[in-house]
Amino acid sequence: MMFRAQKSLLPKAAAAAAALSLVLTGCGSSPQAESEGPVTLRFSWWGSDTRHKMTEKLIEAFEAENPNINVEGEYGDWSGYWDKLATQVASQDAPDIIQMDAAYLGEYSERGALLELKDVDLSKFDQPVADSGKVDGKQYAVTSGVNAMVVLANPSLVSASGVTLPDDEAWTWEDLNDTAAAITAASPDGVYGTGQVNSDAAANLWFRQHGKSLFTTDGELGFDEAALAEWYGYQAKMRDSKAVPPASVITEDASASIDQQGLSTNRFAMNMYWSNQLGALSKASGQDLEIRRPPSLEGKASEARQFYKSSMFWSASSRTKHPVEAQKFIDFVTNNPAAGEIGLADRGIPANSEIREAIAAKLSPADAKTAAFIDEISDELGEAVPVPPAGSAAVVEVLGRYSLEVHFSRLSPQDAAKKAMDEAKSALL
Repeated sequence: MMFRAQKSLLPKAAAAAAALSLVLTGCGSSPQAESEGPVTLRFSWWGSDTRHKMTEKLIEAFEAENPNINVEGEYGDWSGYWDKLATQVASQDAPDIIQMDAAYLGEYSERGALLELKDVDLSKFDQPVADSGKVDGKQYAVTSGVNAMVVLANPSLVSASGVTLPDDEAWTWEDLNDTAAAITAASPDGVYGTGQVNSDAAANLWFRQHGKSLFTTDGELGFDEAALAEWYGYQAKMRDSKAVPPASVITEDASASIDQQGLSTNRFAMNMYWSNQLGALSKASGQDLEIRRPPSLEGKASEARQFYKSSMFWSASSRTKHPVEAQKFIDFVTNNPAAGEIGLADRGIPANSEIREAIAAKLSPADAKTAAFIDEISDELGEAVPVPPAGSAAVVEVLGRYSLEVHFSRLSPQDAAKKAMDEAKSALL
């Protein structure tokens, strides 16, 4: 999948964001004292109707264990969620508990809008997963579930090509290119060894394996022009070897719905996706797609600097009048076995390793396969991925746009890297 810019931070609420910075200046965490008497918490989330119904069951289960706490749900779809939240926070009317996304975590925490979560038990989290909710060393969010960047392979297309996929614990980026090119050459016209390998997550893996990163912990670019030119050079190599489709196909695939993309329509033998997309892609393709590790620089999975991506987070408002109770709710949905059985993998494979194990038998086949993979790579993780800074979505858009310039052969990797770096730096100012 190519680079896709996530929706810009607080997209239609520029005025609210400006007010937010003024309202929250100097705002700190509320005193950690348990409230006396009945408490009402407001809880906001986005998602499908299925998630809404499941979340209502989570609330009911929590209230049954905590009869003095009433939780009122506020939910909607992604498109309007962030505008509404920005306005609520700026007007000092934020929900007590907030379903949070990585793209917004840095923005809200830096403005003082989020409560430091000191009372949520993260002892059953892999340390990089726990750390993914930290900003400036403080825990402002707790991962609800995890995904990983993977290579999904269509066994039917691979078999038809006569090409054998390398051992995924030992393959390199060169192996990925050579294997995909061989599949393209041995397949009918219109079938390619792999879809585009130029997503921000793939780039981050590449950078991490080269001792760099997409972003740093202090909100700067974690790579330089030379590193980006090398990444674009790899794109050019895959273009020239025909391991990937022509640029026009890459462009069309990026804008297609997931059930119409090349892997779903049996035109790509492989492609890089997030692990939680296995079920939808397998269903669309009619194939039992295989999960494989992404390649590494040296052909050692232990040095691949793999990372878990938080599918989403739990956060709380810094202005909540009930910080103890808000954290109690977050702890419940994170660590309670009953909550795990209700939520299953709707918000990602549970970050709590014990909950993952407890619900494994109740997961769909695709989710069970994903959960097993998540556990399998737990000892191969690199350090936590820093929370994306404000402006990160614009950086992702820039890198993707110039990647396409390379695939269309309109710019050399070096020229594309120079132009992309200039724009990316400006995006973070």
